[in-house]
Amino acid sequence: MDLQLTGLRALVTGGTRGIGRAVVEQFLAEGASVAFCARDAAAVKATEDELSETGGVAIGTAVDVADALGLAQWVTDSARLLGGVDIIVSNVSALAIPDTEESWVASFEVDLMGAVRLVRAAMPFLEASSAPSIIAVSSVSGREVDFAAGPYGTIKAALIHYIQGLANQLASKGIRANTVSPGNTYFEGGVWESIKQSDPEFFATAFDLNPSGRMGTADEVARTVVFVASPAASRTSGANVLVDGALSRGVQF
Repeated sequence: MDLQLTGLRALVTGGTRGIGRAVVEQFLAEGASVAFCARDAAAVKATEDELSETGGVAIGTAVDVADALGLAQWVTDSARLLGGVDIIVSNVSALAIPDTEESWVASFEVDLMGAVRLVRAAMPFLEASSAPSIIAVSSVSGREVDFAAGPYGTIKAALIHYIQGLANQLASKGIRANTVSPGNTYFEGGVWESIKQSDPEFFATAFDLNPSGRMGTADEVARTVVFVASPAASRTSGANVLVDGALSRGVQF
């Protein structure tokens, strides 16, 4: 299937590892140009160098999405370098699971307001695009009560609500908006690798909840993100797409 992404321009937050890195790679493989950001300047530079070997256009910048001015400047600078913006992917998460004041603040500022501010900064460019699309990476914890039901799950649920509202508000402008909600996704340097090492008993319990007998991979999530973001999914807007291997048991209406 041709995803019709050749020549389109995408912005991806948290693009140096895990799902975000895989999303960047998938966009490049489909012929899109990508600007990505992350907080760690060294990781951004290393990722940019590695991706440059593919021959695609991948521009990395060190940005903290909780910095409203810095995020807006990154969007503007990226649009200038790419010649516009067609797709935005809000992927960054604070992964703030403990029920503490700090976790609530971090989840709100990074997971939710990071997405809100990204959308606001990118809107003038999306309105000028012929294939505008907004994606936010949420989580199955945003639709079901699980071990992350505190700040992380609550804010992920708010993110789904926000994006579905955008889809309705922006439909007349031809701008699509969707969330993609992964189940537990295992990758090197990720939260589940850390849990496996620090709390193997809990890891085993979470692992056994997967009917498929395994956790997902970053590439599996990224392929869904890139498809839903692409013009090939032109009639999909306001959806929360699960990528969880049937982990979620509730019926999604």
